[in-house]
Amino acid sequence: MSIWSEPQPDSRFVVVDGLQIHYKRAGRGPALVLLHGSASSLQHFDRAAALLSESFDVIRPDLPGCGLTGPRPDRDYRVPAYAATVADFLEALRVPRYAVAGNSLGGNIAWNLALDHPERVTGLVLVNATGYPEKEVPAGMRLTRNPLLRPLLRRVMPRGAIERNLRANVGPQSTIVDDAMVDRAHQLMNRPGNRSAFVDFCNTDQPDRSARIPHIAVPTLVLRSAGIGGQHFTRDIPGAGELVHPHGGHLLPEEEPQWVSDAIAQFLRSSADTPTL
Repeated sequence: MSIWSEPQPDSRFVVVDGLQIHYKRAGRGPALVLLHGSASSLQHFDRAAALLSESFDVIRPDLPGCGLTGPRPDRDYRVPAYAATVADFLEALRVPRYAVAGNSLGGNIAWNLALDHPERVTGLVLVNATGYPEKEVPAGMRLTRNPLLRPLLRRVMPRGAIERNLRANVGPQSTIVDDAMVDRAHQLMNRPGNRSAFVDFCNTDQPDRSARIPHIAVPTLVLRSAGIGGQHFTRDIPGAGELVHPHGGHLLPEEEPQWVSDAIAQFLRSSADTPTL
């Protein structure tokens, strides 16, 4: 039964940029936007969102090409296009100012949003975020760049490949990758258009905006797993704080939701209490 590939009781939709964006919203307080990573969905933040909704108005969309939102008609999967769509999405919801936290690609979109709309972003949390030129492309993405495999992957994404990718992205002590998690990822990837959207994303020539990262001027917290390197947000963003999880993997919000939600809540409360000069 495809429980994940259908709207759920708390599903909401809004049309933005020609897309019917699927999102969930819960809680009361200052607005907090949670952005998942590539080939993922808003369910990535299920447990963290439940904890954060005790203190915040938590808004989490399925990003274009993912989940129940589905592919972009223009097939534009550049990160600045994602950031523009997220900004338009929040404008459609009439949320003028918000904190934003993102994992992986979601973190990349989040810091681009902070650069492009500093007047809207009240706080920035980067969880194993991307955005610096990567020396090594992840194995799952390398497959989509193979011209022989590319047409096949647009038609079928094997469950076993999805499970291997999930296991490769969690820490060595993690036990979160179970049948339910794999089923969810597999069902959502196989919704109409999502496989092709993932292939398109992986083959998109992303602009390198990393030289602008030092211009980010909003309060920033970097959450990083100890085994993940190659990103320099703490060094490059003025005043950024950092917390390092000793054994988490790339999917930290799903692996350690209590740790992540506690860190986000404490940071946003402290930054809200800090007077601006």
